Amino acid sequence: MSKPISGMTGFGRADGADGDWSWSVEARSVNGRNLEVRFRGPPGFDNLERLAKASGQAKLNRGQVTLGVQARRAEAGAAALKVNEEVLARYLQLANQLAEDGATPPSADGLLSLRGVLEAPEEDADVDARAAIEAQIAASIDAALDALKASREREGEQLLPVITGFIDRIEQLIADAERGAAAQTDAIRERFTRRITELAPDAPGLEDRIFLEAAALATKADVREELDRLTAHVASARTLLQQPPAGRKLDFLMQEFMREANTLCSKSATTALTGIGLELKAVIEQLREQVQNVE
Repeated sequence: MSKPISGMTGFGRADGADGDWSWSVEARSVNGRNLEVRFRGPPGFDNLERLAKASGQAKLNRGQVTLGVQARRAEAGAAALKVNEEVLARYLQLANQLAEDGATPPSADGLLSLRGVLEAPEEDADVDARAAIEAQIAASIDAALDALKASREREGEQLLPVITGFIDRIEQLIADAERGAAAQTDAIRERFTRRITELAPDAPGLEDRIFLEAAALATKADVREELDRLTAHVASARTLLQQPPAGRKLDFLMQEFMREANTLCSKSATTALTGIGLELKAVIEQLREQVQNVE
């Protein structure tokens, strides 16, 4: 079974917790010509950006990807706080001096609220513990990217029948153009004969001249090469849809489709063939818009 195509728009999320740490990871992506991974993470986890970008590049091929990590540590409770006795002693000495001059003695609450008296325990004193948390967050980043990739694959499942439908329509229009092209030679000969006979009805060797000139014009208006190339492009598009990631190659193929359709219109000598060529260009443009969503 061939691998399905993927889109470039999606969302993935993963959450985790360990001890007093908790975190969430969100991965989003939108269309982009190339792969660009942007990262926003919490301070103190310096390796996460490198790990996140490496994981994104390993799992995805195109699109603008944004990875956001939020990590929180539960606040230390009052029991975990400690008094800096040295700082408190200095404040008490100053308070006693002020009290001797008649100032109101400070309360215990007032002393404890002064800067530097109460201290929270030092965070991240254990480097190994911080590294372990970082490794778990990195695993959550991988999980969020996997969820994003699955979301993009679901978009690809929705895109595939739409894209296939446009390719089918292009193939049908090519067949219509082949039938229309067969009538071009007769139309050119008839048009040229009418004009020449109107301008010079009694010219010697008129019939031979008409035949040669009409043949030359018909050669210039021959669109079989363009139709053959369009048929080959249809086959290439169908093959690429079975060999993802194919977005960049399909982008280029759309340019080739349009080039041949433009030449077909410029060579057209009948209103019927011109109409087919114009519709062909419209369908190719619709296909191009959908192909821009393919990874």
